Formats: sequence, C-alpha cells, structure tokens
Amino acid sequence: MASGAEQPARPTGDAAVRGGGARPGDGAAEPAVPTDAQLLATLKTTFGHVGFRPQQQDIVRAILAGQDVFVLMPTGGGKSLCYQLPALLRPGLTVVVSPLIALMKDQVDRLEALGLPATYVNSSLDAVEISRRQAAVALGRVKLLYVAPERLVLPRFLDLLASARPAFFAIDEAHCISEWGHDFRPEYRELSRLRELFPATRIGAFTATATRQVRADIETQLALEQALTFQGSFNRPNLHYEVRVKKRAYQQLVAYLRTRRGASGIIYCHTRAGTEELAATLRADGLSAVAYPAGLEGDERRQRQDAFARDETRIVVATIAFGLGIDKPDIRFVVHYDLPASLERYYQESGRAGRDGQPSDCVLFYSYGDVAVHKHFIAQKPSPTE
Repeated sequence: MASGAEQPARPTGDAAVRGGGARPGDGAAEPAVPTDAQLLATLKTTFGHVGFRPQQQDIVRAILAGQDVFVLMPTGGGKSLCYQLPALLRPGLTVVVSPLIALMKDQVDRLEALGLPATYVNSSLDAVEISRRQAAVALGRVKLLYVAPERLVLPRFLDLLASARPAFFAIDEAHCISEWGHDFRPEYRELSRLRELFPATRIGAFTATATRQVRADIETQLALEQALTFQGSFNRPNLHYEVRVKKRAYQQLVAYLRTRRGASGIIYCHTRAGTEELAATLRADGLSAVAYPAGLEGDERRQRQDAFARDETRIVVATIAFGLGIDKPDIRFVVHYDLPASLERYYQESGRAGRDGQPSDCVLFYSYGDVAVHKHFIAQKPSPTE
C-alpha cells in the first residue's frame, strides 16, 4: 500500500466540517452543464478520443450536474475518463482515492503527458516533494489529486483539503471498502467518514466488480443513498475465454506461450514463491518473463512494471499484487496458472487483457487439487460480521 504507516485520526475544530460546494436542495446553484457539443470537443481536443464509450457521457453529465454517482463498469470500460473530464470543466479540485502507488503514477503520468494539471501524493515521495505538491494543491494549481485512503484521512491532509475545497471525490476500486468484497482493504473503511467531514462535496464510487451485497455495502459506507447508478454491459466480445484441465501444467503453459511470442501477457499464481520459480523457469526456457510477487520493494517494483509497460519484458508472472497495478491496453493474454479465489477476482484479473478492444485470450488452468486448496482456506477464514 502507498502509505501503510500512516494512521488516521479524527480532526477537531474548524477542520471537522468541510465541503467544496452545495448539495442538492441547499439553495446554491450548480455551474451550468456544458452542452453535448462542448463535451465532445473537450474529449477530442484534450483526450484525443473521437467519441464517448457507452454511458460515459451520461456519467460525465451527472457529475457536472452535481450528482453522486455509483459506476459499475467493466475493466477497460473507461471509468477514469468519467471523473477526469468533469474535473477539467468544473471549478474546484477532484480528489481521486486510489489503492496503489502504481495506479496513481500510471494515471498521473498519462494526464501530465496530455498537459493536464494532475499530481499524486504518496509515500514514494520524499518530504520536500510532498510539501511542494501540497503547496500546489493549496494554491489551486491542481485539478486532479490522487491519494491513498489512509493518507486522505490524516488530520494535516484534511486541513489541506479544507483550504482546497474539493468539488468531487472519486473512489476508484470502490469494492475495496466492502468486507464482503474479494479485495477488502481495511483502510478503505475510513472513507465512510467523507460524507460527514465534507457534506457539500459530491462522491462517486467506481468499480469493475461488485456483487449485489458488495454494492449495497459500498452505498451504505459512502452514504450514496441518492446516487445515480450506472451499470455497463460486462460482455467483452474481444476476449476469448478458455478452461484447460491441468495434466502436465508447465508443459501446457509453455506450449501456449510459444504460440503467443511477441505478445504481452500476465500469468497469475497463488504464491510469491510460485511467481519467482515460474518466472525463472520460463526465462531458462528462453521466454521473456519477470516475477511480480506481493511485497516487492518499491524501486524494484517500479522497474519491473515499467519494463513491462515499455515491452522490454513480455510476460509478468504475478500474484494478485499486480491485479490493481497496471493499465496496459495491449495485453494479449491473461493466464491463471492456479485457480483464482473467487469469480469476482477472476473477472477483474482476466479483464486486464485486451483493453484496446483487440482480440485477446483468457486461459484458466484447472485441477481438483486447486479446488481442495481453496476449500481449505475458506474453511479457515472467518466470515465478515454483519
């Protein structure tokens, strides 16, 4: 996580009640919503897209009209644009809550390449750089600020936001807030305080995977009772799904990879040791592979991720640590060498393939031994309290 040592504390005094604008019905008018022609012009000139993807324009208009939103959209569906474009067209700061340093850097690098005023603040930066970036936020020079949930609720950071008066909170990977979700992160639970601390600021929850139970929990935690809900189609016809029974698993894997030479892909394994061992064995067999296990140190993690993004390494062998940390559009295959822990996790991880819309493979290697392992872990895991 971006800032694991930071501990939230409740602010006092003037910092306890904040906001960046009026909520519906409190008597203040929202800025006029741009016309469809103006939105399309901004999309083309700023982001270089010729048109909106399904539901994007409706979501953008809802945010600009001052609505809370709940966006359930498949991986690769263009969720980020839904809050990035409004941030440029409306007054005030948009704060994007993101779970990983890699995600923040990836998004901000893309925005800066477009010449847009975006930044992130996290534990990868030294104190001087953090102060410089926070000063830019306080002076109104930043439109999009990316931050981890545990830093967001620190008293000093809340004081910064009080002066910046955020107009919108975009909660990325919002399923992380729910104990019922496949990727629950306790630090996300602190975001349940946002409505109380910033009663005038709109909130948007964005996720690619949420069961009905998880969705209801997200809405409760973020106080989204009046939010407009947008749910996109989860059919991605460019992805080819295939299940292969494990017989001689490694030989099967290598045979498949040799048919995809020159293509970029991700192979998911259960354990850290498994990723290192498999990556080393693949390299010994002449395949361009690198391990990306959980717990990888910061500099090494960034080096390996950047090498994959630049096509210097074609294959990443990863644990779930890589599931939220990459936004590479031309991933041509995602292989699950081990059975994933849940259908939701499988959908999100396999959804990293083919985000550019081109044909891509999602291959799952399966054995009854994997099922037995998961049954054992499920039996050992306590159920969330209701």
